[in-house]
Amino acid sequence: MKIDRILVPLDGSVLAEAALDAAADFARAASSTIVLLRAAEAHVFPGADPTDAQVRAVSEAEDYLARAAERLRQHGVKEVQTSVWYGAPAESIAEAARVRQADLIVMSSHGRGGLGRLILGSVAESVLRSTDTPILLIRATGAPLAGPTPGLRPREASRG
Repeated sequence: MKIDRILVPLDGSVLAEAALDAAADFARAASSTIVLLRAAEAHVFPGADPTDAQVRAVSEAEDYLARAAERLRQHGVKEVQTSVWYGAPAESIAEAARVRQADLIVMSSHGRGGLGRLILGSVAESVLRSTDTPILLIRATGAPLAGPTPGLRPREASRG
């Protein structure tokens, strides 16, 4: 599989930026283009005019992505593009992957399971269900690992 374009969704958090190292490694090895994506949404009070907040959210997203792109270039990634989409993260990521013809999505996850995922949702899981683009999911440093499933045992290697 040739990886020409790698989509890396960022939300401004250290967690999301954990995906940058892996994406940069792929991009340098395969001479790929990295497309940094930020889904921007403005949150306004009901009845308020959302226009100024929307413009501010997009402008802040553009500035943030420009800084992240420059850091990647300083670390040897030759081709970095940025893209701001207005809307919810999961839908924006899936649509951007399609429109930008991404060969791979590299993103990070909190690694939440059970009640945490049920309450807070999972952008990564929603993206997985919304696209046929392969996804490399980077687990957050320090995220708890789930224990083994009760009743399942690893198969023993046969000796002989």
